[in-house]
Amino acid sequence: MAVRSEAALLLIQAIRHIAQPLDAWAPDYDAVIEHIGDARFVLLGEATHGTHEFYQERARITERLIVERGFTAVALEADWPDAYRVNRYVRGEGADQGAEESLRDFKRFPSWMWRNAAVLDFVGWLREFNLTAPQQQRAGVYGLDLYSLFSSIEEVVRYLDRVDAPAAARARERYACFDHFNEDSQAYGYAATTGLEDSCEREVVAQLVELQKAAGAYASRDGNLAEDEYFFAEQNARLAKNAEEYYRSMFHGRISSWNLRDRHMADTLDALVQHLGRRRPDPKIVVWAHNSHLGNAGATEMGRRGELNVGQLMKTRFGESARLIGFTTHDGTVTAASEWDGPAELKRVQPSLPGSIERVLHETDIPRFFLDLRGHRRALDAFQHPYLERAIGVIYRPETERMSHYFETRLLDQFDSVIHIDRTRAVEPLERS
Repeated sequence: MAVRSEAALLLIQAIRHIAQPLDAWAPDYDAVIEHIGDARFVLLGEATHGTHEFYQERARITERLIVERGFTAVALEADWPDAYRVNRYVRGEGADQGAEESLRDFKRFPSWMWRNAAVLDFVGWLREFNLTAPQQQRAGVYGLDLYSLFSSIEEVVRYLDRVDAPAAARARERYACFDHFNEDSQAYGYAATTGLEDSCEREVVAQLVELQKAAGAYASRDGNLAEDEYFFAEQNARLAKNAEEYYRSMFHGRISSWNLRDRHMADTLDALVQHLGRRRPDPKIVVWAHNSHLGNAGATEMGRRGELNVGQLMKTRFGESARLIGFTTHDGTVTAASEWDGPAELKRVQPSLPGSIERVLHETDIPRFFLDLRGHRRALDAFQHPYLERAIGVIYRPETERMSHYFETRLLDQFDSVIHIDRTRAVEPLERS
């Protein structure tokens, strides 16, 4: 058994005293809901992109926020057009006949992030809730990410085909700038950055500006539905502009592209607030994304490198109206790939490293619990000092665990609270591999 320092023992004892245990089968999230209070933005993280419990528990919390606190939007670390198909389904507006069908646009690697059993159950629940809820209380699903350059272009043209044929022709002409890259976004970014091809920056900006100038005419054609469809198209045009810049920035270094991506996600949240606020003042939004996007980057070594993230931007913009809730685990299994664009694999999660937050939480011997950091800063003072924290994305390389998956953080400044599930299992993809 490892020898613990006196400070470590005191911290573990403090956590045992403060922690709110959670039952595995029917967790009581009253403490979480009370902690959230009247916040308008609840950012629910995950320590991996492939853990069943993270998706399941986020769904349970989100359901309560929708039913009890009037939240009307769930924003995902997912592509805008793919998520909007789900939005149409849960609001009873799409052509899809079931929840699984509504998730079929999530084809891009890693499809298991959103095509999994837990998300399927949540989408089904949300559809049923909306069918009986008053119009003002119905909740939608939206994507925040910007990888969908080519599918967003297709959606802009498809929208204009319906509302303005001459404008659609102009859009096709502008977007033809990308045609000879065979929908390979990184090939475009490399060619434009190295001077092999001219960039398409001017074209995507011009298309967004033209669409925005016609907003009044397009959005007023048929009440709320027309306004929603215009908003969907405008966001796709904005995404095409930002994605074009993002894929060029990839070849200037990680910090530049990371910051552009997270600013885009935060700005999409702002646009969503403005859109939803036209019908209901001060709309409330739940965000599902990785801890690395939702924990305040200013408290981590990411911040020391010059990286920012959605959690930091939301805290800066909305202060205490934004709650940042992280998820952690000690060991178990995870769905992940060994390399980018590789197949989904069932992988064993290594026990957390000594000196990590996960190891401290594991040594409390409480299988699942909620830890309110904001309300117990004095008792948890040790977390003001740097600890290691694990982050597993869509790729997991246990053979290089320390280098590939750990970073330093000051937990008290990174999150408002944490939910720890000591042993977790891999998320179940809808496609078997």
